[in-house]
Amino acid sequence: MNPKRVVRKVLPKSAIRAAEESYRKGRVYALQAKAGFPAKGLRVIAVTGTNGKTTTTNYINAMLKSAGYRTALFSTAVIELDGKSELNRTHRTVPLTAELIRFYQKAHDAEVDFVVMEVTSQALHQHKMLGMPLEIAVMTNLTQDHLDYHKTMEAYAEAKSRLFTKYMNPKHVVLNADDDWFDYFMKRSVGEITTYGQSGDSDGLISTIRLAATGSDWDFCEMRLHTNLPGIFNVYNASAAACVGDILGLSAAQIEQGIAALTAVPGRMEVIDAGQKFGVLVDYAHTPDALENVLTAARQIAKGKVRVVFGATGDRDASKRPIMGEVTARLADMVYLTDDETYHEDGDRIRKEVRSGIKTDNFVEIADRREAIAQAFKDARAGDVVVLAGIGHQDSRNMGGKSITWDERDVARELLAKK
Repeated sequence: MNPKRVVRKVLPKSAIRAAEESYRKGRVYALQAKAGFPAKGLRVIAVTGTNGKTTTTNYINAMLKSAGYRTALFSTAVIELDGKSELNRTHRTVPLTAELIRFYQKAHDAEVDFVVMEVTSQALHQHKMLGMPLEIAVMTNLTQDHLDYHKTMEAYAEAKSRLFTKYMNPKHVVLNADDDWFDYFMKRSVGEITTYGQSGDSDGLISTIRLAATGSDWDFCEMRLHTNLPGIFNVYNASAAACVGDILGLSAAQIEQGIAALTAVPGRMEVIDAGQKFGVLVDYAHTPDALENVLTAARQIAKGKVRVVFGATGDRDASKRPIMGEVTARLADMVYLTDDETYHEDGDRIRKEVRSGIKTDNFVEIADRREAIAQAFKDARAGDVVVLAGIGHQDSRNMGGKSITWDERDVARELLAKK
């Protein structure tokens, strides 16, 4: 019999959890010690939340570079070191512990001024971030996700909150005052707290918002900010970044110029233009809240109908699937339900669970994703917007436990060329 199974049968669950916690913490410290604690001396800005982490880190990175600072960035979509950028092809928001320490080493050797990175609830729960000197911790929002791992929203929130507590001991904390979980994080945060939102008592007050297909403008702390990225959610992401700039002592002009400097983020509301008469957006949205944000933004852009091609991911929180179906059917004029990444689950079953939340008839089910995209393009008319949701910047998909080459943007361009 497998020794691990024997141990799990004999020992109580609490003892097993304690052993796992001790092992994870010890391993992190051992690897850091072996590398000479490369994170020591780095000025780290970390962003967590359910949605918006990637875009917010990229706003912060663009703003700091625009102000003349040297940076290192690790985000779901992009990895950058002192101005040299590449797509993140690891499919990981936070790298494996050994890889993370190598990233610290590279940032240390490059003598960057700041390290900007996304932090997930799993990474915090598994103690990957221990030993990271945290200057600023940023929260975007908390909505349902990763319940396959955390089981409850309370456990999910607790894991996220570690970034703001004595566990990570940040010097500064930036919180979204309009988020439903704001009070929860506010009560647990240490360090100097800065808030942003449309709530009247926010330190960074968002007001006088003008949304457009070409981006958005809004008033923020006696500044008039502009972002090239559409959608109210990007107003919030950029405002969180602006708070970081203010904490670091950047001038109003530097913050304004820095936010405007970000023109695009791979796989985040990314425009695909092959000369077609309708809009095509590729976005990583794979939660109910993210889909609602993206489709609401698409509605503001579209002169005609909004169409969405999407599916749910296998081996992940199944309880959100019907909710995703409801959101897409409510906000899109036409839904093309298809496969996302099935991993080890049956695609028919995943789609059935999504379909259970669709109470209208404005959808069609096409299992093959390429065929679903082709049908959406065939149906689209001038002024429509087609949203390809879920895959985003990735260059592969896991189907049945096997990785297949897949770049949604290239697939879209290929199909558009045939129209």
